[in-house]
Amino acid sequence: MTELVSTPFPASATAADVLADVDLHGRRYLVTGGGSGIGAETALALAGAGAEVVVGVRDPVRATATLERTGRTADRVHARPLDLADLASVRRFTDAWADDGVGALHGVVANAGVMALPDRQLSAVGWELQLATNHLGHLALLLGLRDAVVEAGDGRVVTVSSTAHLRSPFHFEDPQFDERPYDRWAAYAQSKTADVLLAVGVAERWAADGVVANSLMPGWITTGLQRHLDDDTLRAMGAMDEAGNRIEQPFYKTPAQGAATSTLLVASPTVSGVTGRYFEDNQEAPVLDDGTGHDRGVARYALDRGNADRLWELGTSVL
Repeated sequence: MTELVSTPFPASATAADVLADVDLHGRRYLVTGGGSGIGAETALALAGAGAEVVVGVRDPVRATATLERTGRTADRVHARPLDLADLASVRRFTDAWADDGVGALHGVVANAGVMALPDRQLSAVGWELQLATNHLGHLALLLGLRDAVVEAGDGRVVTVSSTAHLRSPFHFEDPQFDERPYDRWAAYAQSKTADVLLAVGVAERWAADGVVANSLMPGWITTGLQRHLDDDTLRAMGAMDEAGNRIEQPFYKTPAQGAATSTLLVASPTVSGVTGRYFEDNQEAPVLDDGTGHDRGVARYALDRGNADRLWELGTSVL
C-alpha cells in the first residue's frame, strides 16, 4: 500500500501558515466561490504570498466589497461573474479567459458549492441542482480552462469535498433522484463524492501535461454554506441553542483554518507532484473500504478510477 503523504502543518494551521516563506509572485490562481468563507480566505492567502487571484462568483461587486473590508491584499484579487449552476455562465467565463489573453493558470480551487437544498431542483440540463453546481459546473469550468492550466507547466487542480461523501457513493442508476425519493443530505453527499471523483479523473487524464489534482475535506466551519439549514436542523446538529444562538463546537475551525488544506494543495511546495489523493487537516487521509459510521477518511469508492471514468463520461455527455 502506498504510504500516506504527511506534511508539517497541524490541523490548526491557517491558510497563511502553509504559505509562510512561499513566494507566489508571477503565478495566477482561480478560486470559485472566493468572495466569502473559506474561498475568500484561500484567495487572500494566495494573494498575500504574491499571486494574482481571480475569484469566480455570482456577484462580483459584493465579493469585491467583502474582500476589501478585510484590509488584506485584496488589490491582487479580481472578481469575475460565474454561476456554476448555469453552463452558459461557465462558458462565458472560460471564453472570456481565452479572449482576454489572461494567460497561464497555475492552480484552480473548485471551492464553490451549495448544501442541503430542502427541495429537489433541477438545472437547465436536468441535473439535480447540488450535483449540477458542485460537480458539473466545475467539470465544465476545468475543461474550458484546460489549456491555461496546462500552459502553466505545473498546474494544480483542487476540489473541495466533505466528510459527507462517506454517506453515499455516486448513484449512477439514478443520479438525479428521478426514481428514488429526494433527500437533501443524500444529494449533497453524492455531489461531494462526485467532487473527489472529479479530482481523480483530472489526475488520470492530465498527468501527461504536468497537471496534478487532489481533493479535500476542509473541516467543520461556520460559513454561508449552511444558509439552507433551518433552525431545527441546526439545533439537531448541535450548532444552535434553544434561544437561536449559533454554537461553535470545539472541533470547529475558523474560515482561515478551513482554507488551509485547499491552499496547501494548490500552492505549497510541500506537496509538489502529489496527485489523485484526498486530504484532511493538511494530511492525506486513510482509505476506508466502508465509510459507514466514520467521520474521517476517504471512501474507496470515491477514489475508484472506474467510477471516475464513468462519471466523467456522464458529465461530458451533457456539456
